[in-house]
Amino acid sequence: MTDLLADQNPLPSGVDSRLRDHLTFLIEVDQLKTVLRASPLAAADRRENDAEHSWHLALMVMTLAEYADEPIDVGHTMKLVVVHDLIEIYAGDTPIYDTELAASQQEREEAAADRLFGILPEDAGREMRALWDEFEARVTPEARFAKAMDRLQPLLLNWMAKGGTWRTPGVTADDVRARKAVIGEGSEKLWKAALQLIDEGERRGWARS
Repeated sequence: MTDLLADQNPLPSGVDSRLRDHLTFLIEVDQLKTVLRASPLAAADRRENDAEHSWHLALMVMTLAEYADEPIDVGHTMKLVVVHDLIEIYAGDTPIYDTELAASQQEREEAAADRLFGILPEDAGREMRALWDEFEARVTPEARFAKAMDRLQPLLLNWMAKGGTWRTPGVTADDVRARKAVIGEGSEKLWKAALQLIDEGERRGWARS
């Protein structure tokens, strides 16, 4: 594989080959810090990046696990949210309300997953890819709760921004509800709270009726 970040300053030749692949992968995913999302930060006047988003999700899993509708393995769920957006270093972020870009999302992300997880030793790459696939499929309780966190986190940021991406041209409060409904697959209690935020945001004019 060519054009990797690690190629810019190659690791010493004496580094064990398996460890070299692991370190090369870790250097490569440093790019996640440069992938900007549409969501505004609550604490600063700028957009969030993917690494910040993934960290926040991991903390949310730890903090909100008690609200999961089904028992979950917290450690495994944290793995899912840490891995879920890594492929965006190649595929880019797809804003939730960008229907045109969403049309190519699966193809772009599958190709990115093949490329990125292929950097790792074969067994480690399979394990990492399995985590990504599990998150995308939303079949396990852990994946459903992880996806719920992925939808709840930007909702909180948009609430703090008094609308944020809810103000995207053409987007209505019903669009927001439809996109966020997946929260209810992981936690009915968190979905009820999310609806309260959306409803109040609509009442205040932060989202179009």
